[in-house]
Amino acid sequence: MSTRLAGVILAVFACGAALPAVAHADNARLNNSVIANVYTIQHQAGCTNDIAVSPQLRLAAEWHANDVLGNRQLDGDLGSDGSTPQTRAQAAGFRGKVFQTVAINQSIAINNLDVLNQWYYDPPTYAIMANCANTVMGVWSENSPDRSVVVAVYGQPGA
Repeated sequence: MSTRLAGVILAVFACGAALPAVAHADNARLNNSVIANVYTIQHQAGCTNDIAVSPQLRLAAEWHANDVLGNRQLDGDLGSDGSTPQTRAQAAGFRGKVFQTVAINQSIAINNLDVLNQWYYDPPTYAIMANCANTVMGVWSENSPDRSVVVAVYGQPGA
């Protein structure tokens, strides 16, 4: 190999190493809108409480969203390791009773209307969202080129 070719190859690798990593999407706006929508649903159902964001439940939601995104056979509450919403919440440090809803869209993006259309018209899922005893929440969403996942974990502290 010529010295000049070796220099070009080295320059290409050096430039590639200096490129920034692929950007991670910031889904905070989507996650916050899901919480706001659940608040609205609860108040339409007669609740008078606020919903507080729980960092522990958000972490449990993050763990499950990543698991569902990476394991195509998953589509609900059970994790690839056999974990449940309750065991994930406890592992994240939450003490109380929890419930979970999961939305999956077979596309690169999902919005709060996609989420609500999946959850609002499903009676068991709607019952979780409208339950006034669920006073804390954690929401996390993840995207890949062909799949988007939103996980909401609802909690009843100390229950």
